[in-house]
Amino acid sequence: MILILKSGVSEDQVTHVLERVEALGFQAHLSRGTYRTIVGIIGDESQLTPESLSAIPGVSKVIPVLPPYKLASLEAHPEPSVIDVSGVKVGGGHLAMIAGPCSVEDPERMDRIAGLVRAAGANLFRGGAFKPRTSPYAFQGLGEEGLRILRDVGRKHQMPTVTEVTDPRNVELVAEYCDMLQVGARNMQNFVLLTEVGRTQRPVLLKRGMSATITDLLMSAEYVLSQGNPNVVLCERGVKGFDSATRNLFDVAAVPAVKTLSHLPIIVDPSHATGRPDLIPACAMAGLAAGADGVHIEVHDCPEEAKSDGPQALLPGQYAELMHQLRDLAHLLGKSISPLPGVAA
Repeated sequence: MILILKSGVSEDQVTHVLERVEALGFQAHLSRGTYRTIVGIIGDESQLTPESLSAIPGVSKVIPVLPPYKLASLEAHPEPSVIDVSGVKVGGGHLAMIAGPCSVEDPERMDRIAGLVRAAGANLFRGGAFKPRTSPYAFQGLGEEGLRILRDVGRKHQMPTVTEVTDPRNVELVAEYCDMLQVGARNMQNFVLLTEVGRTQRPVLLKRGMSATITDLLMSAEYVLSQGNPNVVLCERGVKGFDSATRNLFDVAAVPAVKTLSHLPIIVDPSHATGRPDLIPACAMAGLAAGADGVHIEVHDCPEEAKSDGPQALLPGQYAELMHQLRDLAHLLGKSISPLPGVAA
């Protein structure tokens, strides 16, 4: 850390700052400028807090040299992380193509949709068994029965599954059924939930909150990483904007921005970002071109009958066409869609 001392600081205060830093077991490096006096602290900064240092008389500002998300930062892990989701790799040039309906529905429909998205090239099948909804009267998901349906369909089509966990009390249950645990936008800063999913060691898909900064997102990832679970994939799914033309504001710049800060893979979700099927293909392509490690898209064979978010789902045929375009773009970018386990690339 760097301590910027107050203008007009006395020599006694400077001496006290140096003695205090050294008493804490660190080396202090004093630098005097024309207008400012600066003290550099050398040592294991994880043992220090800015609050304790700012309380020292004469200290004006405490500036951490390393970001607060130490485990998620590039400094901690200079090479891009590659996350393995039951054989499907995400990151480091390996692309995740997550597809499926918003909610888990009846087994026959789930089986039909899974077969169609798998044939199109998807490598992870998604569906929500627990649905956090704005209205308490909206469909809340099928619960454990939905988990069973998702697991069985995934096994039949040999596709790892992704589903959202909304309650810390259900983490162990959801982890028994699914290959990847999703923490949704509304729960991105549910720190108890993040701690619990970190303890499972299951891969985690962490969605950016609707009003969250990039730093907020990385700090939430830090909660999972701090529990010893390195398997975190970030997701840009849009933030709240002022324009009603789209459901959310698709922050495509967040993808390359995260790449400059963190080693964790990041995918995009143009379904929730736009809420409009006509905009999903262009935004999916833009996300991949910006450096995303995958695309998360909602697909339903009859959107008007969907239990939730039907209007923003692509039809299977539309998804197949988009996957063809994404595959070509991935080739141009020197990346590849990760093959399913046991399937040749």
